[in-house]
Amino acid sequence: RLQQTEGLTEEQTELLKLVREFVDEQILPVATELEHRDEYPQAIVDQMKEMGIFGLMIPEEYGGLGESLLTYALCVEEISRGWMSVSGIVNTHFIVAYMILQHGTEEQKQRYLPRMATGEIRGAFSMSEPGCGSDVSAIKTKAVQGDDGEWTINGQKMWLTNGGSANLVAVLVKTDTGADSVYKNMTTFLIEKESGFGETAQGITVPGKIDKMGYKGVDTTELVLDGHRTTDAQILGGEPGKGFYQMMDGVEVGRVNVAARGCGVARRAFELGISYAQQRETFGKKIVEHQAVLFRLADMAVKVEAAHEMMVKAARKKDSGERNDLEAGMAKYLASENCAQVVEDSFRIHGGYGYSKEYEIERLYREAPMLLIGEGTADIQRMIIGRRLLEDYKLKG
Repeated sequence: RLQQTEGLTEEQTELLKLVREFVDEQILPVATELEHRDEYPQAIVDQMKEMGIFGLMIPEEYGGLGESLLTYALCVEEISRGWMSVSGIVNTHFIVAYMILQHGTEEQKQRYLPRMATGEIRGAFSMSEPGCGSDVSAIKTKAVQGDDGEWTINGQKMWLTNGGSANLVAVLVKTDTGADSVYKNMTTFLIEKESGFGETAQGITVPGKIDKMGYKGVDTTELVLDGHRTTDAQILGGEPGKGFYQMMDGVEVGRVNVAARGCGVARRAFELGISYAQQRETFGKKIVEHQAVLFRLADMAVKVEAAHEMMVKAARKKDSGERNDLEAGMAKYLASENCAQVVEDSFRIHGGYGYSKEYEIERLYREAPMLLIGEGTADIQRMIIGRRLLEDYKLKG
């Protein structure tokens, strides 16, 4: 796999080799056991801190490794092959660091990025609310500025990955700045809090972990803001009204990450399927010798490779400085759909054993559906893709 991603430097190849060894030796042996217990993988997180994973894309001047989006995405693919939840722990942190780097004031960069690079500060970001997900314009959480210049935030946010373990949350809220567009009346605040659950800062409560079908281990939470007070210094970029566009920029790179996760999970499902097919016997021969199973494996391999190539293209385009919302949407859509199909095909190859918690494919079967929803549903991706295609192929005259 490493050799099939063309154009990598020796340093990139060595880093990916290191990550793959880490996955094989430290994540895969414990992933299913920790997942079944819904246990946070603290030992794995501590090792990733030492490896510099939390600072992969943070520039060297702020203490990070200064790697490209492509390198980051390929590392995420490897980590997700081991356990998707671990990549989720890194993803929201990565999005917040990216948003601060691209849109933050120099003071915000100096304050947060060096400690984010080491993992001392861990990030989460929040757009969704109990009453809205894809329709970001419908958020109700609101910040009001008082006569003393301070802001008071009230509302309830939903589906925060790392909501409990994070100590820095980028939160999108409504701010009535008088702009003519609802999207220009939104602001991103950088909210500091303590890690953990309950009241973790003045006016901030993290009620507890949401119990999920899959994607366990990583904490997914609500965030309740009740009279939380903050200042202009905590507005991302220092100016209200730009939050929606900052968040969309973050989500765009996040979609490449989700595509990479889909590639990693699909590749692991393929590995499990082709291994099991060479061991299981029916009707006097290995099931891989039955044409139906062999064809299924061929289809799975094609889907894994196609998703990987689309993900790489989207990452490289973003790294080049070009607009990549079309490619990111395509990569996220293709990788998540292909992942769900490959996982199900592997599940079918395993037969009855695939339904047993003793087999790893059972875990993947519960994890893959999250990718169909996270960072924008499949339908949202198709809407983005369709609109962009109309821009590129609009008839003249």
